[in-house]
Amino acid sequence: MKIQGSCGVVTGAASGIGEAVSMALAGRGVKGLALVDRSDRVGEVAESIRKQYPNTQLIPFNGDVCDAGFRQEVFDVAAKQIGQVRLCVPAAGVTRDRLAVKINKETGKGNIYPVEDFRLVTEVNLIAPIYWALEMIKGIAESRFSRGLKRWDPAEEPEGASIFIGSVSSQGNRGQISYAATKSGLAGADATLAKEAMFYGVSCGVIHPGFTDTPMVRAMGEKYITEHILPATQLGRLIKPEEIADAICFMMSNAAVTGELWADAGWHPAA
Repeated sequence: MKIQGSCGVVTGAASGIGEAVSMALAGRGVKGLALVDRSDRVGEVAESIRKQYPNTQLIPFNGDVCDAGFRQEVFDVAAKQIGQVRLCVPAAGVTRDRLAVKINKETGKGNIYPVEDFRLVTEVNLIAPIYWALEMIKGIAESRFSRGLKRWDPAEEPEGASIFIGSVSSQGNRGQISYAATKSGLAGADATLAKEAMFYGVSCGVIHPGFTDTPMVRAMGEKYITEHILPATQLGRLIKPEEIADAICFMMSNAAVTGELWADAGWHPAA
């Protein structure tokens, strides 16, 4: 997929990996980007990118990535103002970490992980990313139909690329039963979607970052990072968001790279 001259959508664009991906895509010559986040800071990110890459058309959107109407609005506006969306990186995510079962030491009664938290994490981390990708694929499918094209042929140019943000936690991590389940679920969804989306010339993939220097990871606290994350990481430091963004661009632009890419910095936790 040619990044240069294409248009894309990035969710979670106000910080972390989403912000880094937006900057990386602009640096590689995208025509335009729709930057999506529920934080007002997404406008500041758009302005920062615009200063460095004035030729990139940027449209910041503030809203809930789980809202189907909002998602449709983003794609409709993007199509009118910057062109057909062909790159999609749904990077918005949340955590609600705690042990799956906890015993109250005073009563001896067990307390299980709140189902409301599990549903929230599933909506944001699993269902929403899938549907943002589907929205892009739908637009490309409709475009091909309007041009009288059916099954994509390798002699054609690629039509698009979608990259989900998985996690090393998909392999299991204490205290992250909901987060790990959603990130593992993305791999299964991608494996299926990739088989369908290639009919329209769209490649799909999942990148599994290790612990990256983002607000989400920093919220765990310096003590936890120092004692439980860094000792199990061969790199000896948190991954930079820019490093993950570079890997995402590599996945998009190299046709031989499919499926899952692990960017874990050598993270091997103890059992």
